[in-house]
Amino acid sequence: MIPSERVGIVGYGAYVPRYRIKAEEIAAVWGDDVDSIKSGLMIEEKSVPSETEDSATIAVEAAKNAVARAGIDPKDIGAIYVGSESPPYAVKPTATIVAAAIGATPDLTAADYEFACKAGTAAIQTCAGLVASGMIKYGLAIGADTAQGAPGDPLEYTAAAGGAAFVIGRKKLIAEMEGTYSYTTDTPDFWRREGQPYPRHGGRFTGAPAYFKHIIGAARGLMEELDLSPEDFDYAVFHQPNGKFPRKVARSLGFEPEQVEPTIVVDRVGNTYSGSSLLGFTAALDRAEPGDRILVVSYGSGAGSDAFSFVVTERIEEVREKAPLLEEYLEDRVYVTYGEYAKMKKKLKF
Repeated sequence: MIPSERVGIVGYGAYVPRYRIKAEEIAAVWGDDVDSIKSGLMIEEKSVPSETEDSATIAVEAAKNAVARAGIDPKDIGAIYVGSESPPYAVKPTATIVAAAIGATPDLTAADYEFACKAGTAAIQTCAGLVASGMIKYGLAIGADTAQGAPGDPLEYTAAAGGAAFVIGRKKLIAEMEGTYSYTTDTPDFWRREGQPYPRHGGRFTGAPAYFKHIIGAARGLMEELDLSPEDFDYAVFHQPNGKFPRKVARSLGFEPEQVEPTIVVDRVGNTYSGSSLLGFTAALDRAEPGDRILVVSYGSGAGSDAFSFVVTERIEEVREKAPLLEEYLEDRVYVTYGEYAKMKKKLKF
């Protein structure tokens, strides 16, 4: 899918809660070999939402940062879509909360998206389509989660909290979208039924037939459509369920470590689900120079991937410092014990 009209990112913002729990702290509770955990998942610690934080508050903070960088009047936003698999309400949209918090008008369309960890990139595609068609002036796409992992499950080492937001428009672009490509199948590698507090996963099945197949399919499809190769990109961002998968898929596609390493944040923040690939994208934008080309590929269990190619413009240097960089959130951290973590995540049931 190549836009018929110029469209892209006008502003972007990230948010990560300041609380962290180390892999050693979790391993000590369950008697796991922390060295094996670290080498297997390539993760040191993860973010933890406080008792007053959820995916809605994370979405609001990221949205405020994106609007600040965009330098637009929130009343000009015609669509707000929030991607998450951990919304605070089963029946009530998060998008309306964001709209009220940033000062948008009621004259907009809003909805919550769910497609596991790629709901945020699906929101970007929708906003881009509406903007390119001329139906709206600006769209706001968000991916935010407070991911869940059952006590003692391997997911507990990675399921984290964080999110990113992007204002999509046609003018004052900081990154122009060259194209997007999606690859989707019915692959049940990860799921949670209604009423169940924690998701279940297919173990090793989540790798080859799920994550790798879809990311490779989307990335190769996009590069073929745009007649590009890995050498044409300065940065490559892949969904980060752990530290091993994005590095492995990057090698499979022919990318070099210097293209990928600056965008990998999972080792310090964990898997933020709908915010995962989008946080990696903000890491790239935080350091990219005009003319740089960025590949972004999400992955959502169930399963599908969205791939994008963006080219950074000169305006990036004007807006970068108008909101906190991702690194500022990563450095501002307070460590908690497993007991504090269990309380914050409401794992204690009475």
